[in-house]
Formats: sequence, C-alpha cells, structure tokens
Amino acid sequence: MDQETRRELLKLSWSMHDEVEQAILKDSTKQGDDNWTEKQKLLLADMSLHLLQTALKPNGLSQEKLKNNLNAILTLSDDFIDEVDLRKTADALYGLDK
Repeated sequence: MDQETRRELLKLSWSMHDEVEQAILKDSTKQGDDNWTEKQKLLLADMSLHLLQTALKPNGLSQEKLKNNLNAILTLSDDFIDEVDLRKTADALYGLDK
C-alpha cells in the first residue's frame, strides 16, 4: 500500500472513531439496561477502529498495541459468541490463562 493511501485510510478511521466515540459518550446505558447490547456493539466498533489504526500505523506493527486491541475485541465479543470462550483466549494473550 502506498503511503498516501495509508494516510487517507488512517484519516478516515480517525473521523469514524470520533463519531463512534461521541455516540458512546452520549449513551447513558448501564450494564443490565435493555440497550446494553447496543452499547457493547458501539464499543466493539470503537476497538475495531483502534485495531485498524494499529495495523496501518507507519513504522511497523507494535505487538503490545496489537495485543491490547485484540484483548479488547475478544473480551467484548465474548458476550456475542457462545461457542468459544473468547475471554480465555484474550487472557492467553498475556499468559493469564494458566
């Protein structure tokens, strides 16, 4: 990917991130409320944008940031996927599964 395309994608991702983050901040839903799942989806979208930014950041991929992004995505996704213990997988990223 050329640098100009990378810069444009990152710029767009930050714009999208700002919109998603504002929606999260405006949402007063608390755990246990009827719309909790919708707020979790917004948080998942936010973390997905962070993953995109980590992956496209110039000057190499930071393993620590990648682990943090994946941990957040796996932890949030655990509520949506029953077949796999994604929280355990997230813990394995940091060696906490032992």
